[in-house]
Amino acid sequence: MNHAIRQFLTSPAYAVAGASTNRQKFGNKVLRCYQQNQKTVYPVNPSVDEIEGLPCIRAIADLPDTVNSLSIITPPAVTEKIVEQAIAKGIRNIWMQPGAQSAAAIANCLKHGVSVIADGSCVLVELGFQDH
Repeated sequence: MNHAIRQFLTSPAYAVAGASTNRQKFGNKVLRCYQQNQKTVYPVNPSVDEIEGLPCIRAIADLPDTVNSLSIITPPAVTEKIVEQAIAKGIRNIWMQPGAQSAAAIANCLKHGVSVIADGSCVLVELGFQDH
């Protein structure tokens, strides 16, 4: 496991931008993966009240300060906006799931000293997600 992933996984709490109510979508699987690993996790979705029994956070700015690591499962254009909000919030670690990556978002992370994972690595693989 590389340094950026180890650092990402030391957060006291996590958030999932692009969290979904659809259990077939990665935005739901990543959320459940954190739950399976007994991690404190917050789903971020502005249009849903609850996902997997957790109340949704409407905006990155509304996340608790304990969230140091953010998983992003959104289209690249949305990822760029999420990264700007995460930098403003002070989030230190960002993991762009495969398909969410954006060169501009990655560059923005690096410019602001945010640790970024956007190499195709998947948190579901690293944490051993069981889909049941």
